[in-house]
Amino acid sequence: MARGSKRSRRQTPIVAAGAIGVAAVWFAAEHPGWAAAAGGLLVLLLAAALLLRRRVIEAGRRRFLAANAELERIDRLSGSAFEHLVAERMRADGFRQVRERGGAGDGGVDIVAVAPGPGRLAVQCKRYSRPVGAAEVREFLGALANSFAGHTGVLITSSRLTRQARQEAQGARDPLIVVERDHLADWLLGEAPLLPGGRLTRRPPPLAGKAG
Repeated sequence: MARGSKRSRRQTPIVAAGAIGVAAVWFAAEHPGWAAAAGGLLVLLLAAALLLRRRVIEAGRRRFLAANAELERIDRLSGSAFEHLVAERMRADGFRQVRERGGAGDGGVDIVAVAPGPGRLAVQCKRYSRPVGAAEVREFLGALANSFAGHTGVLITSSRLTRQARQEAQGARDPLIVVERDHLADWLLGEAPLLPGGRLTRRPPPLAGKAG
């Protein structure tokens, strides 16, 4: 008896949906004008709901970016929180398919994305209080060569590169786009693009940050 009751409860929504479908078909056949109007209204309501949802997401992203864009706040973030901040800024800038990969087994790349123009990016984020060294640049270049061929490498740090690290980046076969502390602040505030001209070029410029 109990088993039959459970089966009956499971079937109730199916029966109700079928009844609604039959009623909708009958109504459309009997009152095509009203049915068309109702369908159009439903489409408009759905479009308005999607637009509202998008605006809510964008407003939340703007609040998040405004609250975390200052360098003093960035210096207090964890590594994963810094990666999320960079990813959110990229989404706000129109990058597509932005995916955060940071963590164990990320292959040396924290974020992958598709640029507003043609081209794929592989991003490594370094939320450091010390300068980024040459060995770390070489490791990133190795990840790009082995697992992320065809991607343009972007190294984003809250610090700066050492002189040797800068030479490694500039001397690589496919030079990196490097965003150091000064440029990072401008980019996160929406005052400078991540990419030269807002899109990828065939050969990225050596550095976006200041020498030091």
